Amino acid sequence: MLTLRFDNTRRHLSPHAVTMAPHQYRTRKHSMNYRRLGKAGIKLSELSLGSWVTFHGQFGLKETVEIMAAAYDAGVNFFDNAEGYASGKSEEVMGQALKTLNWRRGSYLVSTKLFWGLHDAPNERNTLNRKYLLGAIDGSLTRFNLDYVDLLYCHRPDPETPVEETVWAMHNIIEQGKALYWGTSEWEPGDIVEAIQLAERHHLHKPVVEQPVYNLFERARLGPDYDAVYDDYDLGSTTWSPLASGLLTGKYSKGIPEGSRGSVEGLEFLKSELTDPDRLAKVDALKPLADDMGATLAQFSLAWCLQNPRVSSVITGASRVEQVHENLRALEFVDKFTPDVMARVDEIFA
Repeated sequence: MLTLRFDNTRRHLSPHAVTMAPHQYRTRKHSMNYRRLGKAGIKLSELSLGSWVTFHGQFGLKETVEIMAAAYDAGVNFFDNAEGYASGKSEEVMGQALKTLNWRRGSYLVSTKLFWGLHDAPNERNTLNRKYLLGAIDGSLTRFNLDYVDLLYCHRPDPETPVEETVWAMHNIIEQGKALYWGTSEWEPGDIVEAIQLAERHHLHKPVVEQPVYNLFERARLGPDYDAVYDDYDLGSTTWSPLASGLLTGKYSKGIPEGSRGSVEGLEFLKSELTDPDRLAKVDALKPLADDMGATLAQFSLAWCLQNPRVSSVITGASRVEQVHENLRALEFVDKFTPDVMARVDEIFA
């Protein structure tokens, strides 16, 4: 049975955190908590499951089913994907897993993101033009074998397409019933505000969520430059890379282990960050804080993201069922970020 409580109880917040509005409550299913997606009516599990790199890239359907089932059984209701992940194969694998699992459609949310494109043609690559968006959503739904996605993101901004054209296209997709809500990912605050104001002016469906990178190393997209976006428009956020591609787990302290994300073909660009001495030193300095809390470095880092009330859901990745359960234990530590702990964290990552 679900219980309901207002979430104004977080007293130990980061310097840039905001007070949670009264409507931004959480409901609880077992140990999982659910947060409102900004002003939208839907609620997302505080920890969600993403498919980047892993689905199709690191394993196939059997493992995908097992990992999604473990997350769902623990209360996860949001599963994130993108057209560009494994060139559409990640959507296919998730779609096959959803068919196998046969969950009731109303019990979970699926997202995808459009921008990079699957074809190297002028109107189909790195764009948010109307022609591409209206065709791309059909391709995603075919791969998912779904009638609609719950969240549809513009995966990156497109400076060559007028924001108004993109807003109208996203509005039309929602009106056609192919997506329920739309949002942005890695957009600058001025562009988000422009999209919202355009939609309001023309009475269109407006973006309700941003998907930014957010972790102990990368804080800017939930920082002061975005205050007006989150405060004035009550935007939701589904954050990605909470463990900085695994760096915040501590497993790269002695190099790049075999089978880790840093060793995956096509992700060579991550190696410079994963082996950066300054970053590794900060992770080492963080470990005593995690130990004092009784958390692993990964659980500590995930919980740090969740202590910010602007975060609607933290997208996690997993390559095995045990990792799903390990990540979910981060929920136990969210309320342990006292002002002293926050100050010590900020000293390390100043």
